[in-house]
Amino acid sequence: MSDILAPNLPGGAAPPAEPVFYVPGEHHPKNGTLLGFWVYLMSDCLIFACLFATYGVLGRNYAAGPSGADLFDLPLVAVNTALLLLSSITYGFAMLEMRRNRVGATQLWLAVTGILGLGFLSLELYEFAHLIHQGAGPQRSAFLSSFFTLVGTHGLHVTFGIVWLVTMMIQVQMHGLIPENRRRLMCLSMFWHFLDLIWVGVFTFVYLMGVLP
Repeated sequence: MSDILAPNLPGGAAPPAEPVFYVPGEHHPKNGTLLGFWVYLMSDCLIFACLFATYGVLGRNYAAGPSGADLFDLPLVAVNTALLLLSSITYGFAMLEMRRNRVGATQLWLAVTGILGLGFLSLELYEFAHLIHQGAGPQRSAFLSSFFTLVGTHGLHVTFGIVWLVTMMIQVQMHGLIPENRRRLMCLSMFWHFLDLIWVGVFTFVYLMGVLP
């Protein structure tokens, strides 16, 4: 708590016009940023939980239209999944190089992670365009509406993650691996691995179970 020093001066002199404030210790709690980011991830978990629940309710409402077995291209989705999982590994390599204080190697692995993330987004956009071209757009049935909402929301998160990653690469290039950049890279690492975890759920619950009769 701040203390105000206003000493009694000899001879009845008036105290200084402006009091002096002292704040002992560090006012910013240690690891407060990481704690706040964990709270954000938990709120994001609730969003995806609602989307998964919605898909669970509407996923079999085809409205006499195509089902997942008719539409999903599992080999393509498997390649997409491999790209995202590999990007999680390469981000882990970036964090290891950050701990060794190697700026160049950290930037290299971050760039590889971003390229894999862009590959994932490209295949996802290709899948969406192919489905819409076949007449299986989000307005076709409740199944497709919930599918596009769930998968599209995840894709938007990956897009934001790539933008964040590019921003961090610029920050590291300008300022190096200062404590602030290390903390931000740690938060981005949590976010990126969280998206991988969500995609494993999407791949299993939506695609693998979707091709079952």
